[in-house]
Amino acid sequence: DFLDEVAVFSIFRHASEMPLFRIEKRPQLRAKQGMYSVIAAGGVILKRGHELAQVLKVFDKKLLKALSKE
Repeated sequence: DFLDEVAVFSIFRHASEMPLFRIEKRPQLRAKQGMYSVIAAGGVILKRGHELAQVLKVFDKKLLKALSKE
C-alpha cells in the first residue's frame, strides 16, 4: 500500500487472512529511529532502522527456527 506518509508491504500466510507482518517505510522518521520498521500482527515493532537489509534480518532467526523443526 502507498499512502501519503507511509509505504507498507504486508506479508500474508494465506491471502484471505490478516497480514502476519508489515514492513513500513516512513520517510519522516529518517533522522530519528530510522525510516524502516518490521511490525508483527499484534502491532508490536520487532525491528526499526535506517537500512532495509539490517531491518529484514529479523526474519533470518524466524526462518532458521522453522527450518530446524522440519
